[in-house]
Amino acid sequence: MKFLTSGKVKDIYEIDDDTILFKFSDRVSAYDVKFKQDIPRKGEVLCKFAEFWFNELSVSNHFVRRESDTEIVVKKMQMLPIECIVRGYFYGSLADRWKRGKVTVPEGTDTTLAAKLPEPIFDPTTKSEHDIPVDKVKALEMNLVTDEQYNWLKKTSIEIYKKMAEIADGVGFILADLKLEFGILNGQITLGDSIGPDEYRLWPKESFAIGKIQDAYDKQLLRDWLTVNGYQKQFDDARDMEQEPVAPEIPKEIITKMSERYVIAYEKLSGKSL
Repeated sequence: MKFLTSGKVKDIYEIDDDTILFKFSDRVSAYDVKFKQDIPRKGEVLCKFAEFWFNELSVSNHFVRRESDTEIVVKKMQMLPIECIVRGYFYGSLADRWKRGKVTVPEGTDTTLAAKLPEPIFDPTTKSEHDIPVDKVKALEMNLVTDEQYNWLKKTSIEIYKKMAEIADGVGFILADLKLEFGILNGQITLGDSIGPDEYRLWPKESFAIGKIQDAYDKQLLRDWLTVNGYQKQFDDARDMEQEPVAPEIPKEIITKMSERYVIAYEKLSGKSL
């Protein structure tokens, strides 16, 4: 196999002209900053979640097979330069941008933190080192996709979100939002990359409460710790000064809790033990 590249979470290898291998690591990043510590079992959970969701969803995808506990084989395709984000709850960057007057929400939307939106919102971004939110007009101006592709991505992404949210609801979770990526395979738009707790927010229904930071079974645990301790602002300040943000050391209790919750989320959603 030929090594191609290393991302924030996975390493990618070329198998042949048609397929590549994703090797999921225990690495973790947040706010576009990579951390030195690993989250034990994270790679295994991400790998098996990818297999689970690709097999569960009816939309065409590039998944071929799982090769090991941390590796999957997928078909090569030309990825579209857009991240398809669907938001079902008023939370995260949607709430932040709304407060700063950078985005509008449908009339009648409850803008209390973590309130359920009347209908899921398609809220895509560019696919870059620091993602930029785009609407349809901006996406077309930037030549990210065509008008037809944008409409298809919006419709399909929302359908996928609703299906995944239904599955999550059935085992006691709320799927707050979701990030999907697509590419072109044999001339058709195809679901790609991977799907797991690095790509969505997952909240337990039993402790859900509107108006507060949620009990996360995803990477939000790390984001919240960074925000509360002022590191998110430090990262932003460093970028404003054109400096590389310095990652702090993650407390052991955060690492342990993330590892445990990634495993719990997988076992509940998939019905399988790790």
